[in-house]
Amino acid sequence: MSAGRFSDFDHQCMARALELARRALYTTDPNPRVGCVLAHDGLIIAEGFHARAGEPHAERNALATAGEHARGATAYVTLEPCSHTGRTGPCADALIDAGVARVVAAMQDPNPQVAGSGLQRLRDAGIQVDTGLQEADARALNPGFVLRMSQGRPLIRIKAAASLDGRTAMASGESQWITGPEAREDVQRLRARSSAIVTGIGTVLADRPSYTVRPEQWRHGEYADGPVRAPLRVILDPALRTPVDSPVVTADGPCLIAHADQPGAAPDDRRRALEHAGAELLALPRARAASDSAEPAATARAEQRGLDLHAVIAELTRRECNEVLVECGATLAGAFVREALFDELIVYLAPTLLGADARGLLDLPFERMDQQVRLQWRDLRRVGDDLRLTLAPV
Repeated sequence: MSAGRFSDFDHQCMARALELARRALYTTDPNPRVGCVLAHDGLIIAEGFHARAGEPHAERNALATAGEHARGATAYVTLEPCSHTGRTGPCADALIDAGVARVVAAMQDPNPQVAGSGLQRLRDAGIQVDTGLQEADARALNPGFVLRMSQGRPLIRIKAAASLDGRTAMASGESQWITGPEAREDVQRLRARSSAIVTGIGTVLADRPSYTVRPEQWRHGEYADGPVRAPLRVILDPALRTPVDSPVVTADGPCLIAHADQPGAAPDDRRRALEHAGAELLALPRARAASDSAEPAATARAEQRGLDLHAVIAELTRRECNEVLVECGATLAGAFVREALFDELIVYLAPTLLGADARGLLDLPFERMDQQVRLQWRDLRRVGDDLRLTLAPV
């Protein structure tokens, strides 16, 4: 069935399924957010959503509520029912066993383990299958999952707070607070939906951030009950200078410190102290330059370079990260931009001026107009007294 031939009731049920899926915006990682509605004779008879990895999927939660009433019903699902056995059994089989007559899926699952096989299994069982209803909204619910399954990498957001003249801190490094409480609350939501938060050693030393998620500041019952999953905190620290008592290390939740893999870059006593404090250490290569050579001067330059950001993202992909939030200073943020390793740039713009001597937004040492990075608008909205600008690379 084409998307244009769905009934008003079909649209109503899928909209409700999407609403249910959003309730798990901060809890399902690394699984996708999925909602399901069961309807019969123009009435919704059961609902469900997937709350956490390892717990029942949306379809099974809805079927458990419907019981025998599921027979002959239509199931509206925001993502193709799975056909493989992971921590739970295949949802396609559960729908078949329950005797549903029709399944409407917003989109095909990009996971190669499914990728149409769930829909085909339903068709083979004689169930009517229609797809494509409100697909854009369904994809928008799981942008990182879709990217990781289809392109082998997570969605990367760079977040910054700046003054109207594009400054992020005073020359001394003082930066609290540029934006207002509403914007800082909004950042909590960005962190909570992220699989990992990436920062640099410069920010860790200067600001002593914790990068924790504090949902008590903004949750109002519209999301899944229970604790919000703590994102992985990732520190890019080539020379392993992270203090053992850094809040980003000692706060609840996992912390990964990536350091350079050269001999001597990570002293054993420092490694043991950080591991004892709860951090996981990982050696990664430094960024390469076109002029790399065996000459002593080139070796000295290499020791000053940061880590290979592509290796960082490859490691986060291996760890099943769907959405990565980069919160850091101008140097590291500029490196992500120069490497074209970002999907969104989110800037909270405050109605204040910090002056010409204050620190800039991104370190991009361009010299020619043809080096500029063109962006396109994704969203512009007011958050308290500030503006939230969301842009994407062209």
